[in-house]
Amino acid sequence: MAENKITEDMNIREVIEKYPEVVPVFTKYNMGCIGCIASSFEKITDIAAVHGIDVKAFVKELNVALQSS
Repeated sequence: MAENKITEDMNIREVIEKYPEVVPVFTKYNMGCIGCIASSFEKITDIAAVHGIDVKAFVKELNVALQSS
């Protein structure tokens, strides 16, 4: 099994800049954090909580999208 590259403690902006191929996952959940100023200091766990999404499932989906690209 491939090692997950994205973790829940990563900064949102860092994830988007390093792995732009996962942007559709953020869009799927109507997360407008791609251009939001908060993305510079919020973590994946923060955005999942704000949107009421299970963070473990969200991180898994991000990594699946990353591995599929």
